[in-house]
Amino acid sequence: MPRREAPEINAGSMADIAFLLLIFFLVTTTIDVDKGITVKLPPWSDEPPPEMKLNSRNVYSVLVNANDELLVRGEPMEPRNLRENTKIFIANPDRLENMAEKPTKAIISLKNDRGTSYEAYIRVYNELKAAYRELWDAESEKVFGVRYEELKTIPEKKQVRDAFPLVISEAEPTSFGEE
Repeated sequence: MPRREAPEINAGSMADIAFLLLIFFLVTTTIDVDKGITVKLPPWSDEPPPEMKLNSRNVYSVLVNANDELLVRGEPMEPRNLRENTKIFIANPDRLENMAEKPTKAIISLKNDRGTSYEAYIRVYNELKAAYRELWDAESEKVFGVRYEELKTIPEKKQVRDAFPLVISEAEPTSFGEE
């Protein structure tokens, strides 16, 4: 009896199919990307910024050193106290002479050291932003009767933000242990 040859599978188009599948998966796959912190930067300019006279009373300086320690207006502070102290500084409910004249003049100056850990920087930044969010909520509830996030119109949100404008100025980090 004659010997039969084994049937062959034509693999000539296998490479084409694999290539098409690769392209399909590359096009349809989404890759999660860290978004980072959304910060509006001023437009680039080659001109030096104008000289500004700031009343030191209105500046809330926050320094995070290389050891992740917090120095607020020259005094050590625990990060857990930063939010409440920031709110008091901005709103100045008792009209103290060493706090901001009014919320629209308050400036938060954040400076860190190049040795500051990312976690400490984010923790401090989040506390500063949370202070503003709580002030916005309080103002929104006082004026409109709802929390800031529940406001429906942009003019309402703008009115609240105009009462407590978010101004966080970030200074250039210093070299390790310089400050």
